[in-house]
Amino acid sequence: MTTVAADQDTPSPINPSAVAIIRPSVRQHSIKVEICSPAIGAELSNINLADATQDPDLIAEIRALWLKHKVLFFRDQNISPLEQQLFAAQFGGLEGHPMAPSHPEADKLLMLYRNLDPSKPKSFVEKASRENLWHTDVTFKPAPPRGAILRCEQGPESGGDTLFSNMVMAYENLPEAIKQRIDGLYAKHSAEHSFGAQLPREERHAMAAKNPAAEHPVVLIHPETGEKVLFVNSAFTTHFSNFFNFEDIRYGQDFMPEAHHLMNYLTSQAAIPEYQVRLKWRTNTIAMWDNLQVQHYAVADYGNAPRKMLRATLAGTPLT
Repeated sequence: MTTVAADQDTPSPINPSAVAIIRPSVRQHSIKVEICSPAIGAELSNINLADATQDPDLIAEIRALWLKHKVLFFRDQNISPLEQQLFAAQFGGLEGHPMAPSHPEADKLLMLYRNLDPSKPKSFVEKASRENLWHTDVTFKPAPPRGAILRCEQGPESGGDTLFSNMVMAYENLPEAIKQRIDGLYAKHSAEHSFGAQLPREERHAMAAKNPAAEHPVVLIHPETGEKVLFVNSAFTTHFSNFFNFEDIRYGQDFMPEAHHLMNYLTSQAAIPEYQVRLKWRTNTIAMWDNLQVQHYAVADYGNAPRKMLRATLAGTPLT
């Protein structure tokens, strides 16, 4: 990792020349920033997130680093669920998951608990399929989450890492012909074939009616940075909404294969290692990622070991 001071890396957007007056427990020195990979990710230290809510300049500094590096990691953050929720709320409104329960002490924290006690009945989040595929969270909503702040309460002794992939870089490195082809395209995102696949037909239809498919641009303009983002993912994106080609089609069978091949090519970009960073979790590690710029993959290599994670979800706005 490459280490830089935060004030050298990204100045506070509120007042770059001022030094905030804060409690010693918040930050012993200036924030220490360790670059995790050339493509994405930075680890921040010399900071206590439980007290960071008292310093708006510090929150603004973290936000600037978040936008720049796309995912931030914090180690040794021994905070309560409510303190995690309060920290997350400094970056925007919070929302629960549309299909999973919240934590009893913090109503906006999603419990991602795995393999706790095989002898007891499992909740939805325990029995749901694992997230070991590249995805962006909840893109089947008209307003996908803006970001997420995930804390490890308990992890396996080994395994259970999470990978993050930079979808701004994925778009930038596409061949120009592909960029031209996808310019102006929209795609449908649905939960029916993912969350609904395990349900009986009537329940699946009811779930789909309650959560209808959403349409998003294939190339998203990030609302804060203005960067172009490749915005399709394997978990929820089903098909292009407005793909057509009347010039090169010989027969009707030529039409859909071209669209399918292009979609498969685009969704595969997240898996390119040069766009990625890998996080090895420890208890009280926190990851904070930009859900519009980043895809992630939770590695399911830990067998029956318990894995307890709490996620705060930043509410988004409708995408155009």
